[in-house]
Amino acid sequence: MPTFETHTDANQHYQSGFANDFATEALPGALPIGRNSPQRAAYGLYAEQLSGTAFTAPRAHNRRSWLYRIRPGAVHKPFTRIPTETLRAKLVANFAEVPATPPNQLRWDPLPMPAAPTDFIDGWVTMAGNGAAESMSGCAIHLYAANRSMQDRFFYNSDGELLVVPQQGRLAIRTELGNLDVEPFEIAVIPRGVRFSVELPEGVARGYICENFGALLQLPDLGPIGSNGLANPRDFLTPHAAYEDREGKFELVTKMNGVLWRADIGHSPLDVVAWHGNYAPYKYDLRHFNTIGSISYDHPDPSIFLVLQSPSDTPGVDTIDFVIFPPRWLAAEDTFRPPWFHRNVASEFMGLVHGVYDAKAEGFVPGGASLHNCMSGHGPDAGTFEKASKSDTSKPAKVDATMAFMFETRTLIKPTQFALETAQLQANYYECWQGLTKHFNPEQR
Repeated sequence: MPTFETHTDANQHYQSGFANDFATEALPGALPIGRNSPQRAAYGLYAEQLSGTAFTAPRAHNRRSWLYRIRPGAVHKPFTRIPTETLRAKLVANFAEVPATPPNQLRWDPLPMPAAPTDFIDGWVTMAGNGAAESMSGCAIHLYAANRSMQDRFFYNSDGELLVVPQQGRLAIRTELGNLDVEPFEIAVIPRGVRFSVELPEGVARGYICENFGALLQLPDLGPIGSNGLANPRDFLTPHAAYEDREGKFELVTKMNGVLWRADIGHSPLDVVAWHGNYAPYKYDLRHFNTIGSISYDHPDPSIFLVLQSPSDTPGVDTIDFVIFPPRWLAAEDTFRPPWFHRNVASEFMGLVHGVYDAKAEGFVPGGASLHNCMSGHGPDAGTFEKASKSDTSKPAKVDATMAFMFETRTLIKPTQFALETAQLQANYYECWQGLTKHFNPEQR
């Protein structure tokens, strides 16, 4: 994969580790010592706890942070509903309400950039999902396309945590707990309830969002792989405290059960001077993923590419798997090296950040997406099959200059009405397999 310049400001430092108990302050002595809620906090700050799990969750899974801020999060005017006709497309948080799910393989071209000024929040469209935000189960999958920074506007999501996968354009995500600078090939995770604003340093941005309604994303266990490999905890980066003390006319937007609401607020809510805890936004560079693969024969299952998972109540079965297909060496001998033809009980929504996906040489482009639902047959297109069937497997080969990913779920991924009616839906996607000809000959092995 080509080397890309890292655009993170030289003065922007991060804290390393996944879901660590961090402690950070933008002013010396802002963090209290020996207690969470002192009678009077330093600098005249307010103490506020932000909980991402139930108070009684087991210690290993309990996630919360204490914030020391200029004003509590309760200081704003009442929320009023944003009229749906002002939105680019309806957001969905209850997938019992979407149309019947077709069993067809589906694929989409990238979203076009909006013609009118559109910020990160207004640029969302819901493509698919399952479950419901109100029951805290399942997910929603969105695409975003934006051409304007959020101006004196802030957002928090009541429905779930947001896994953001940029495909085009950097995102400067300013959050209550500090700042994340995220570029394509990186991901960002913004926890449920964390307030933030997104600026577009390059003027435009496009990408994917998996909104997780259920259990918080976590690193998978490694099992027989051992203690190292896949995504290493040290490569996950959480920001240091950074605050702004601004007063004026601002807008606070939230999404609750798929509905957008707005409230007037007289100050910037990004006013946390210090915080400590393990509930915080973070980013991860997908280029640091340590791939694992076969060095003898056969193509392993895609679970070897698992970055993050949202566990379910069934051991070994996740509500959401976030899987990537990065550059890697293929060394399996006398083996069909690309992904095989398969039908899964799980459902797969794929996206492409860069390059070409090794199972689809044509039609699947960066910014596009595909959906292969439960037991829907899929696999390499005809051209890829013919080429891979005749390639020389006596030598290793490099899959390079690519980055694809998959949101995989244990339940049906239901496309929305928008996804089924948009002009970006490829009506001829099925044709990529029609050229798979009959090779069967009972007289020849």
